[in-house]
Amino acid sequence: MAESPKEENSQSEQTKPKENGTTKPLMVSIPQADFQKLEKDAEEYKDKYLRLLADMDNSRKRMQKERLELLQHSMQNIIVEFLLPIDQMENALKFADQMSADIKHWAVGFQMILNQLKDVLSNHGVIAYSSVGEAFDPHRHEAIEVIATKDHPPGTVLSESLKGYKMGDKIIRPARVRVAQSPDEDTEESKDELKNESKDK
Repeated sequence: MAESPKEENSQSEQTKPKENGTTKPLMVSIPQADFQKLEKDAEEYKDKYLRLLADMDNSRKRMQKERLELLQHSMQNIIVEFLLPIDQMENALKFADQMSADIKHWAVGFQMILNQLKDVLSNHGVIAYSSVGEAFDPHRHEAIEVIATKDHPPGTVLSESLKGYKMGDKIIRPARVRVAQSPDEDTEESKDELKNESKDK
């Protein structure tokens, strides 16, 4: 039996796509309890997703921080190695005035090179700091000798054998210093205490 034109039109209207190219949504009915469970599951999955995103972001930031710290540590180690030749050049130039005219002429050129090296270090935040006259600080100083004297308060830095350097606020090489002590104190015991303080910094 052939279908009537009316029935054919009804079926075609049900399956006919809408003008925007999509079919009509299929409407289903589910119990309220199942709907609430689906809502709860969706909230749990959303919470887990947000937590995972936060963990990934924290891990990325932590890895970036660790890479930056490793890079800074490597830079500091390289810079510290360059400080020793700079120290030696500074010490050699101290005696330039006692040399011949030819040596003095060469010394001017080496002084310019030394100044350029210091400028490069300064541009990267690396500067020398002075310690003479300051109180001994195990974070900034390494005691190599204690000197009994009444002319200075105990614990005062009297002289430097090696200049200290810092990069920003961080000490990258402590100054090696001679420290005053009271003549009444035991020299060897005081020296050992200062060395232990330097090691524990």
